[in-house]
Order: sequence, then structure tokens, then C-alpha cells
Amino acid sequence: MSATAELTRGGGAATSGSAPLRKSRLARREAMWGYFFISPWIIGFLIFTLAPTIATIWFTFTNLRLDISAMQFVGLANYELMFRDAGMWSSLLVTLRFGLISLPVAIFLPMLLAVLMNQRALFGKQGFRTGFYFPYIIPFVASIFVWAAMLNPETGWINMFLRWLGMENPPNWLLDQRWVYPALVIVGIWGIGNAFLINLAAMQGVPTELYDAAKIDGAGPVKSFLNVTFPMISPVIFYNLILVVVGLFQYFTVPLVLNQGNGQPGGATMFYNLYLYKNFFVFQNMAYGATLAWFLFLIILATTMVLFWSQRFWVFYPTGDRK
Repeated sequence: MSATAELTRGGGAATSGSAPLRKSRLARREAMWGYFFISPWIIGFLIFTLAPTIATIWFTFTNLRLDISAMQFVGLANYELMFRDAGMWSSLLVTLRFGLISLPVAIFLPMLLAVLMNQRALFGKQGFRTGFYFPYIIPFVASIFVWAAMLNPETGWINMFLRWLGMENPPNWLLDQRWVYPALVIVGIWGIGNAFLINLAAMQGVPTELYDAAKIDGAGPVKSFLNVTFPMISPVIFYNLILVVVGLFQYFTVPLVLNQGNGQPGGATMFYNLYLYKNFFVFQNMAYGATLAWFLFLIILATTMVLFWSQRFWVFYPTGDRK
């Protein structure tokens, strides 16, 4: 009887010992099938993303041009040229100058619209939400052509409206250095629908008991926004801030379509990404273009790291954790 019990216990031990082995085989089989199904993406990433990225690093140390057959190693010559290039610094200054104007609009205007749409007493909120988001889904280049027609100094609707109001000489929006940046900001307002919806969703997720407590403490609408709404939606504001900053450094399509990428008026629209594009595809200087691209990457990386460092001072996470 005891021998049978020993055999039973021994069999149970053998069975329990083989269970992890079967689980590990099953896990390996599942992992293999998982890699098999994502292998098209992995192959595509390696061939079309990682390999070209590594190649552009090598290009920065060469004299690669489309009109030169032999590529030679030139060391740091492209980097030395970049830091001595007045056109590069000018385009970077144009980008920063425009960013100082458009960044507050891109951050605060969607937030203010979300505050308005979050009011319970507002009539027709669903229609307004659809109207604010609808321009975002229109093809971007098509919308730029629409705005180019609206900003026409002679036949554009905006100047016609200003003349109707009594302005004798309305602005020449796209050919006047004083008005070209406001014009570009107006065009950018057309696409704030996505940021507006994100802010609205964040505001609707704020617990109502926080507003009730603030009201009991005597807080009005402004104090409730500053002490309740803003801290609770600050992670979403931080998210939008990162997207807007990265997008500003990569600002390209609007000036390319509106002014054909010529930098008019007076170089005021020769943004960094446009200058990079011209070196790549107009001047066919692939090596120098790659150098400019990596310099832009480093600028965006440094700026993003500073923003992530700064969030500890103004971004509130309900869990109490500092990210």
C-alpha cells in the first residue's frame, strides 16, 4: 500500500515537473507565430525605416549629390558648413519666430473652445462640435488652396469683408512681412479640431465632485478652472504641447503650397524644413540635406527633453506620481 502511494506521489511529481515544460513549449510556439504574423511589419521597418535612417547618418560624412557619380568621405565638412551657413540660421530663426506667435494660439484656442463646448447650458453643442472638427478631416493641401483664395488681396473673401467694414487698404496677407505670420496662424486655426476634441474629452472626464467642492469653498468660474480644470487636464495639455512643438519645427506644407517655397516675402517664410527640402531636392545636395535633417532631429530631441523635465512643475497626475 505504501509502495503504491509512493508511486502515486512520484507520478504526481513527474506530472507537475512536466507542466512548466509544456507551458514553455506553448509559449515558444505562440511567440513564433506572433513573430511570423508581425514579420511583414518588422521587415518593412528594417528595410524602409531603419536602413535609410542609418544610411543618412553615413551620408552626413560624405559629399553625396545626385549630380555627382562618385561619393567620397569628407569627415565633418558638412557639419562645419552647416554652422557657417547663414541660410540655415536664418531659416531656424524664422521657425522660432513663427513658433512664438502660433504656439499660444495652437494650445489655448482649442482649450478655450473646449471650455465653451463643455457648458451644459449651451444650445446646439453637437452641431458646434461637428463644425469645429469637420475641417480637420478635409485633405490638408486642398484646404490650403482654399485659404490661398480667401487670402487673395483683391478677390479674397477676407479682404472683401474688410472693405465692406470700411477698410480702404486691407492687408496683402501673403506678400507683406507684417501680415504673413498672422495669415499662417489663421490657416492653422482651420485644423485645431483634433486638439479641441482631446481637450473636450479631458474636461468631461474631470470628476464633478471636485467642482462641487470648489463651489462650496466659494470658488467662481475662473478659480474653478485654474484650481480644478487646468490641473486635471494638464497631462492632456502637455500631450498637445509636445505635438504642437514637434509640428512647428517640421512646419513645411503650408508655406510650400501658399508661396511655392520661395520664402517670400523677404525670406519670412523660408522655414527650416523648407530650407532642408530645397537642399535635398532642388540643389540635390543629399549629404548636406541629411546633415540638416539630423541637426533638426537633435533640436527637437533637446526641446522635447526640456519639456518632459518641466512637466514636474506644472503637470498634475491624479495618481500623485511624477512622470
